[in-house]
Amino acid sequence: MATYLHILCILSLTLLSLTSFSSSSNTIHLSLSPLFTNQPSSSSSSSQPLLQTIKLAASASLSRAHHLKNPQPITAPVSAKSYGGYSVDLNFGTPPQTFPFVLDTGSSLVWFPCSSRYLCSNCNFPNIDPSNIHTFIPKNSSTSRFVGCTNPKCDWIFGADPQSRCPGCQPGSPNCTLNCPAYIIQYGLGSTAGLLLLDNLDFPGKTVTDFLVGCSILSIRQPSGIAGFGRGKESLPSQMGLKRFSYCLVSHRFDDAPVKSDLVLHIGSSGGSKTAGVSYTPFRANPATANNSAFGEYYYVTLRKILVGGKKVKAPYALLEPGSDGNGGTIVDSGSTFTFMEKAVFEVVAKEFENQMKNFTRAKDVEDQSGLSPCFDFKGSKTVPLPELTFQFKGGAKMTLPVADYFSLVGRADVACLTIVTDGGATGPARAGGPSIILGNYQQQNFYVEYDLENQRFGFRPQNCQKSA
Repeated sequence: MATYLHILCILSLTLLSLTSFSSSSNTIHLSLSPLFTNQPSSSSSSSQPLLQTIKLAASASLSRAHHLKNPQPITAPVSAKSYGGYSVDLNFGTPPQTFPFVLDTGSSLVWFPCSSRYLCSNCNFPNIDPSNIHTFIPKNSSTSRFVGCTNPKCDWIFGADPQSRCPGCQPGSPNCTLNCPAYIIQYGLGSTAGLLLLDNLDFPGKTVTDFLVGCSILSIRQPSGIAGFGRGKESLPSQMGLKRFSYCLVSHRFDDAPVKSDLVLHIGSSGGSKTAGVSYTPFRANPATANNSAFGEYYYVTLRKILVGGKKVKAPYALLEPGSDGNGGTIVDSGSTFTFMEKAVFEVVAKEFENQMKNFTRAKDVEDQSGLSPCFDFKGSKTVPLPELTFQFKGGAKMTLPVADYFSLVGRADVACLTIVTDGGATGPARAGGPSIILGNYQQQNFYVEYDLENQRFGFRPQNCQKSA
């Protein structure tokens, strides 16, 4: 509570100092790029920076999973990651101010670092100067204004009860001058806080007026903004009325390769038509959304089977389907780096890999250094028969992953680790509740991925996502 009041105090003092074009285009293309920066690839002569980066990604994936499984009820969940995710540039204000945002399908609010007094604590990342982070300046935008306490868009974050958040305002009064309360968003490795703004979101050939966006004044371990692509009213797809959106994630190999791919926003209807070569599985609702609104923001899909080397593993069925309490099931989350599996699911998957790779020894030292497990030592082997990993979804859609999407060379060229994480054991106590499986972006690399909101389905197909910088 002391931290909450301290943040509110800083926000109050800071805010005292702050003072269309339409188009018939139905499709918007944006560039998407990995967020790892200046980290050596696995071929580097020095493995320590790579191991540290991978361990951070593994730890952050777990922290992210804990947040998604147990979201704070008073806030919208937001991605913790500025490393291990994917970045898209968006333009806000008049004239437009451009900023990078983490693409996050596991949350809904869009927010950016804001005001000349923005403070980012514990943000000493490579290539990041916490004292010189590019921020949005509201007074430099002629279309920017803070959201009033009784504005219906304030309801999207704080619920439809203005009287509880607007002390001193008469019911239905058009003259209430209070701002919508400050938001405080908590997530895996940090938090952010600020006030809500309305401003223009500008694309080539299209401007979205009165877009609700968070003006963050204070953040912890979050130097970059978040573009929430979840299912809440405040998300970018909801505010733009998108019929579908799609992306193709280039490989991030923990380096600074200048590669990009497309994030495509579809405004026009496709009817019931399917994209060529794409396999679809329906989105499903979590039955406990009424008890925890965050579950309604996630993209749930039904995972029927997990196959390792063509063999179905015996994952507990109760964890593959969300129950009446809302726990269990699978969500797709671009804001998580490595896929998370509940311990009971992970153990049978990892055990099957071990059974099929029993001729190779475990690299326990690399497991301890990287936070990943199991890791296998291939020293002296001419061929490495890594078993195939396949996710089979409701409707028969099968996602057979390229080896590079679930094994990574770690530490040295003859050790590969499974890039799926779980909690419990050395990583700390397990966190019960929430989704049992979170399909992260590492396992989505080099797939065309489509969120068909109009027809309520999730689609994918293998595809080389790299294009020239």
